[in-house]
Amino acid sequence: MSDDSRNYQFKIESNDSRIDSFLSKEIPDCSRSYIQKLISDNNVLVNDKSTKANYKLKAGDIIDVTIPELVDLLIEAEDIKLDIVYEDDDIIVINKPKGMVVHPAAGHSSGTLVNALIYHCKDDLSGINGELRPGIVHRIDKDTTGLIVACKNDNAHRFIADQLAVHSITRRYHAIVYGNIKDDEGVINAPIYRHPNDRKKMAVVPNGKKAITHYKVLKRFGDFTYIECELETGRTHQIRVHMAYIKHPLLGDDIYGPKAKKYNLEGQCLHAKTLGFIHPSTKEYIEFDSELPEYFSNLLKML
Repeated sequence: MSDDSRNYQFKIESNDSRIDSFLSKEIPDCSRSYIQKLISDNNVLVNDKSTKANYKLKAGDIIDVTIPELVDLLIEAEDIKLDIVYEDDDIIVINKPKGMVVHPAAGHSSGTLVNALIYHCKDDLSGINGELRPGIVHRIDKDTTGLIVACKNDNAHRFIADQLAVHSITRRYHAIVYGNIKDDEGVINAPIYRHPNDRKKMAVVPNGKKAITHYKVLKRFGDFTYIECELETGRTHQIRVHMAYIKHPLLGDDIYGPKAKKYNLEGQCLHAKTLGFIHPSTKEYIEFDSELPEYFSNLLKML
C-alpha cells in the first residue's frame, strides 16, 4: 500500500475472490457498494486496465485504487417541510411525498429531498455519494411515496450501505396493479438491466442483474389487485418492471403500463410502507411503518 492515504496498491499473491469483496476487506472504511462505484467510475485498475466488480483475482495481479477527494456541496439548502419519522445523530428517516425527486439531476436542480435535507441537517450529512447525493444511501422514484433513510455521517452510511449490498434490509411496499393476480402470493426472479432500445427504461433481460421480488395479495377488486411487495434485491424500478413483466403493471405507471390515465393519478400507485435495518450505532434492529398517503387510501375506498 502506498503512503498516500487516498491511493492504494495491492499485489495479489494467491487469491480467487471477487475484486469488490477483496477490496472491501482490505480497505475497511469503504463499503462493498462504494468499492463497486469506484470500479464503475474507473478508479480501480487491475494491471493498469479498468475492470468489473465481479472480476476474479489471480496471482500476480496488481490493483491500483484511487479514492477521489470529496467535493464541497454546491446544492442550495431549501426550507422544504419534511415528514420526519425518526431522527438521531446517525440517521434520519423521511416519509417522502409523491412528486419529490430524491436528489438533484438533469432537470431537477431544486425542490429535491437533498435540498431539504441540507437545510434541515446543515453539515451533518454523509459525503460518500458525492456532492449531488449527500446522505443518500438508497432511492425511491419521484412518484413513489414512503420511507427512505438518509445518513448523517460516513460511518452510518457505510454501515447501512453494507446491509443493502447483502440484501438484509427490510423493504415492503404496497401497490395497486392492473388485473386479478392468479396466485395469492409468489416470487418474481427475473434479471433487470437497461432497456436495450430505450435508455430511460429498465427491462427484464437475460444477462441483467439479479432481481427478486416477493409479492402477496392483500385484496382483490376484479380489474385491480392490492398487493404487498418485499424486495430481496433493489434494482432501479424493480417492482414496476417485475409487475409489468408478469402482465400486472402498476396502476398509474404510464412508463411500464397503459398510457391512459385512470383516476387522475400522477405516476405509479406505489408506497414504501415498511423499512427496517440494523442501527449503525446501537447495532439493534429497528423498523418503521408509514400510513398510506391520502390518494392511495382514497383510491382503495373507491375501488
